Amino acid sequence: MLAHAGMMIKMKHTISILVENHAGVLSRISGLFSRRGFNIDSLAVGETDDPEISRVTIVADGDEHTVEQLEKQLNKLIDTLKVKALAPDELLSRELQLIKINAQPKQRNEILTICEIMGAKIIDISQTTMTIEISDTTMHLARFEELIRPYGIKEIVRTGVIAIQKGAETIRK
Repeated sequence: MLAHAGMMIKMKHTISILVENHAGVLSRISGLFSRRGFNIDSLAVGETDDPEISRVTIVADGDEHTVEQLEKQLNKLIDTLKVKALAPDELLSRELQLIKINAQPKQRNEILTICEIMGAKIIDISQTTMTIEISDTTMHLARFEELIRPYGIKEIVRTGVIAIQKGAETIRK
């Protein structure tokens, strides 16, 4: 918990939730966050190795007390199997981003060089644009976006963060 002059400081929290793969589960989870006034920055859902179980990864701002309360409330929801707040030093996270930029022929070599250095790849090209795919941490994506912004961003699509715990420990039902 971070405190400054007696005040709780909000920070980003990543919460991993295993749920039964049923209709309405996501609605109940997001409703719980909404009722608590907890803003969701990122939300990603996908099946696990078991098609009857999905993993919900949520990144949100809040203080430690709020996160503890959310964990308790999430555990009470029907269809919730396991909830774990992941500390920043115990998780690996990635986000996928697709970016369409202006790309005149004379600029393409520069753009290709930036993509190569940053680990991005070109997935579509037209007479005037290039569409780029990059998957990495949110911070790395922000750096990449900053580098290509001068070329003119036409459109950006992001998946939201997914995260997994480092090391041998797993979050399983």
